[in-house]
Amino acid sequence: TGAVPGATVRAEVLDLADLSSVAAFAARLTESGRPLDLLINNAGVMAIPERRTTKDGFELTFGTNHLGHFALTGRLLPLLLKAPAPRVVTVSAVIAGARAFTGDLEDPQSVKRYRPMSSYARSKLANILFAQELQRRADAAGVPLTSVVIHPGSAFTGLQQHGSGLTRQLSKLALGRVIGSSTEEAALPSLYAATARDVTPGGYYEPGGRRGAPGTPQPAKLPAAASDARLAASLWTDSEEQTHVCYRWS
Repeated sequence: TGAVPGATVRAEVLDLADLSSVAAFAARLTESGRPLDLLINNAGVMAIPERRTTKDGFELTFGTNHLGHFALTGRLLPLLLKAPAPRVVTVSAVIAGARAFTGDLEDPQSVKRYRPMSSYARSKLANILFAQELQRRADAAGVPLTSVVIHPGSAFTGLQQHGSGLTRQLSKLALGRVIGSSTEEAALPSLYAATARDVTPGGYYEPGGRRGAPGTPQPAKLPAAASDARLAASLWTDSEEQTHVCYRWS
């Protein structure tokens, strides 16, 4: 609050790997009745060594990174729709464009084979598809909601702590020292997407430096699979069925 004197900051408990926690969190916010101007879907897990599941039985990475955010956004939608110009920012990752990892969302919950980075990449591709489909549905409903997706570039943070020792060391060398961002720099695309007046609804943004290096946020090219509207619609339907959260636009 030092940068914004007089601001009120309130912390809440939320576990995206537990749909009952998501529902309880949304219920607490709904009780206030206050409009929600901005939601940033940023939390995530990465490179869990062995396949694990959420409390609801979903593969942990996909369940947390995609299904948790899908359920959260849907449950907070009534508060977002109370705001005059609500905005939802979803944080993806540059690996979402690596088809060698994502497989275009074949086996999204890694039932057939679990590979830590592939699971992470698929969840991040799902983030982009979700953000794109959210914008399409808001537009179809005539709702002035802006959905934007970003990737923060390469920043070595605590998110990589679950990888192997070699993975962690390579991440530090290849990302943190060569093209990597500080956590503050990595936050810039999210801040831009959340506050800039010239963002494009349904847009995708990245750091402006070369190959994901730090720089002024700029529009990014969507990965090929993320441009597939049919895939996005299918993922949306599956996500509704799995989370039992249905988006209501009125």
